[in-house]
Amino acid sequence: MNGTILALNAGSSSLKFRLYEVEGDKFTLVLRGQFDGVNENPHLSVKEAGGKEICNFDLEIGEHMQEDMLERIFSVIKPYTASRPLQAVGHRVLHGGGRFADPVLLNDEIVEYLETLIPMGPLHQPANLASIKLFRRIRPDLPQVACFDTAFHVNIDERAARYPIPLEYEAKGYRRFGFHGLSYTYIADRLREISEYLVKKRTVVAHLGSGSSMCAMRNGKAIDTTMGLTPLGGLMMGTRSGTVDPGLVLTLMEAENLSPAEIKHMLYYKSGLLGVSGISGDLRVLMASEDPNAKKAIDLFVFRACRELSIMVATMQGMESLVFSAGIGENSPVIRKLICERLAWLGVQLDDEANNANAEIISCPESRVEVRVIPTDEEIVLARQTSRVVSEALAAGQDVAYA
Repeated sequence: MNGTILALNAGSSSLKFRLYEVEGDKFTLVLRGQFDGVNENPHLSVKEAGGKEICNFDLEIGEHMQEDMLERIFSVIKPYTASRPLQAVGHRVLHGGGRFADPVLLNDEIVEYLETLIPMGPLHQPANLASIKLFRRIRPDLPQVACFDTAFHVNIDERAARYPIPLEYEAKGYRRFGFHGLSYTYIADRLREISEYLVKKRTVVAHLGSGSSMCAMRNGKAIDTTMGLTPLGGLMMGTRSGTVDPGLVLTLMEAENLSPAEIKHMLYYKSGLLGVSGISGDLRVLMASEDPNAKKAIDLFVFRACRELSIMVATMQGMESLVFSAGIGENSPVIRKLICERLAWLGVQLDDEANNANAEIISCPESRVEVRVIPTDEEIVLARQTSRVVSEALAAGQDVAYA
């Protein structure tokens, strides 16, 4: 495929996009942009690959915010696609359910199925589908590809995938899926690029951000992960609770007279760092605060992260490599240090100087576990998967337009 590909990564409160020039198997970043604070104080920033700023300004929240964002994206990329036509758009889609283990060309029937999965991803799935539908209306001729966050985990250990619930519900597809799959795909590929020996190690990847999870992997494949049927399970996050006793949910319904909708809102939007601190779900805000509840929230975040990591270690029966990634994992030496100090029992020894410098390897030479920091790149994975799907469809003589 030759031309350009637009990679869209829509979240609950942000929309990241990148434009890549594609020549065969070569992908060159042309520009990157991001809408932040979509639901509160929307802001657009766009830069060329070399760092030149294209735009940086606030937006007003309007009745048709999604449409406005996509129109602005088209306006920004238009000069860059004049001689290199836009060939396809790749969407990060949170949940593929039990049906999709690979990226897929989109059509109305597939989108209708993906809508049935919204209850399993109420923060992200609606935003993903909204972008797809708007592109369908604006550019029906343009191939659209869904790249699923669940796909990387499709072959995890069967014992890790199953819930101990009655067979009738397991047969209906109620199982653990796992998320952040595009990020883990990038990390697995990067480990292989670094060393074929490294990718074979029993590795835990810690994707730590406003949404956080961990993945146990070996040979570039997922073995276990902390999230489950939904992205609510596992680690404590910015506003999400992570795993809680299901009995707590039942008790809240009965003793506090909370409805399922109220509990869902609390666990997704009012818990995690925000709920424990009562201040913010942003770790940077909490680390700058002198409020004792801020420290309690940070301590609990670290404690819960280490507890979930120990589950990954138990699944693999050991750990030889630990990788930190995503916003917190890549940029917070303090959190990495606090986590690694609690992992001394596994033989983790941190090099403080390397850690403070955000070096690629932050463990001491004598550490039994090698600890790395690898910045993730979900958008390049989107572009690669989109190019592959469209190229294969064209080679097979298929109509690739959204139908």
